[in-house]
Amino acid sequence: MAIIDVIKFNGLANRDWLVYRFPGESFVFGTQLIVGEGQIAVFVKGGKAVDFFTAGTHTLSTSNIPLLQSIVNLPFGGRTPFTAEVFFINKTSKLDVLWGTSDPISLIDPKYAVRLRVRAFGQLGIRITDFRVFLTSLIGAVGDGDVVKYDTVISYFKGVIVTKMKTLIADIIINQKISVLEIAPRLEDISAYSKQQLSGEFERFGIEIVNFNLTSINFPDEDFETINRILEDKAAFDLIGDSRYNVMRSFDVMETAAGNEGGGSIAAAGIGLGLGAGAGVAVGQTFGQGIGEAMRPPATSAPCQKCGTPNAEGTKFCSNCGDKLAVVKLPCHSCAALVDERMKFCPECGSSLTKKKCPGCSKENPPGSKFCSDCGTKMEG
Repeated sequence: MAIIDVIKFNGLANRDWLVYRFPGESFVFGTQLIVGEGQIAVFVKGGKAVDFFTAGTHTLSTSNIPLLQSIVNLPFGGRTPFTAEVFFINKTSKLDVLWGTSDPISLIDPKYAVRLRVRAFGQLGIRITDFRVFLTSLIGAVGDGDVVKYDTVISYFKGVIVTKMKTLIADIIINQKISVLEIAPRLEDISAYSKQQLSGEFERFGIEIVNFNLTSINFPDEDFETINRILEDKAAFDLIGDSRYNVMRSFDVMETAAGNEGGGSIAAAGIGLGLGAGAGVAVGQTFGQGIGEAMRPPATSAPCQKCGTPNAEGTKFCSNCGDKLAVVKLPCHSCAALVDERMKFCPECGSSLTKKKCPGCSKENPPGSKFCSDCGTKMEG
């Protein structure tokens, strides 16, 4: 085998390579080793990483590869040939590694009680931090003159990521009772927690997770349509109230049941439900009473004194003119009878209920006042 005087790897244009094994094993002291930026060159002997070199140009000698020198037991000095393997490792970070669940996570949403098929997608970045551990774990997969790309390593870790993420997401949704529809604001927190949980799996291979992002948690449109129907029903419930919503739902159920049995009446629908003739009539009576309750016009208070419009009982202001409907009663200054504050004369004794204006300071005083409460001027009769 020819003696190699220069060891160099120019790298690949797309920088997707992770490990490159230099095609040659026979070197001499004095050989030039050229290591590019973002690379590290590792000398391996007997399957063990013994010496490494960072970016720059290096002349191999017994002084700068002492570990290798002790293994090959070469005499000091000279261009004595020796054999070793040289691996170039890419130290730059790869930040665009995409991952996603290959099959959905089937679970019950805790808020809507609907079975959902949840999928998760994200992106992570990795880099080699412990090249000795990494190379020792990977060296068996590297052939003579081969380039190991990121895809080879990532394909293994994607399985680890997906398994871990399925467990984490299911735990958050089921055990912490967080609806899938409400999980989006927590993606950042879940991403940070997921990175923490996954780091150990990568570190034992000498790899660091630079960043980890869970970008999306979603489910099929047909599952979303089911939740939409639930939300529409809830909106109707909130809008028309308990009793009318129950009557509306009862109509739907009874109509379906009656239609299935070929009957058109509520009593027939009750029989169609397996309740028997008597029970069917009872069901009809029950629903009839419920409908009557729901459809009965609401109770009204006295007509508005300003415009005469009737308003629902308990209404504080007229729905037509906005005038105040609540009646405030004050005691008459003369006979103490409770009188509507808007009346001008007491219906019991006929005394005037109009406030008096002070002739001295113009302050308004309660009806029946003899002296002004502000300046003391005697009030006119």
